[in-house]
Amino acid sequence: MVDVSKVGEIVERHGMKKEHMIAILLDCQEEYRYLPREVLEELAERIDTPLTSVLRIATFFRAFSLRPVGRHQIHVCLGTACNIQGGPRLLEALQRELKIKRGDTTPDLEFTLDTVNCVGCCGLAPVVTVGQDVHGKLKQSGVPRMIKRYRKEAHDAKTVH
Repeated sequence: MVDVSKVGEIVERHGMKKEHMIAILLDCQEEYRYLPREVLEELAERIDTPLTSVLRIATFFRAFSLRPVGRHQIHVCLGTACNIQGGPRLLEALQRELKIKRGDTTPDLEFTLDTVNCVGCCGLAPVVTVGQDVHGKLKQSGVPRMIKRYRKEAHDAKTVH
């Protein structure tokens, strides 16, 4: 069961208006890391709109996820430059290291792996992004070290709290 108490705060911050649904959904996703059904139902009720209208927006935009995503979202660029410079091999290395396929999330909810068509850093090809971090000219051999770094950050963050 998901605690939907934050949805009310988020909706109120946006003035409880249907016109602000995208901004509300973005804030909800930031809070919950995805959009659970309970959150969408609570949102629909709070802004007095049918759940189908909320779902239409939540499923139309690729920025929204109805499935849990990892704390670290990894995107492998498969644009032309990255593809030529080894992007597909980086994807394979990440799949092996994380033991998941493209589009999946690790069972511990630390990593979600996906691809993008272009990051816009062609001079750094091949490129992998982890959240806002850009890893350019990455080689397959550097993948385990990169993942280890983010696992360590997650471990350190858990031990601080």
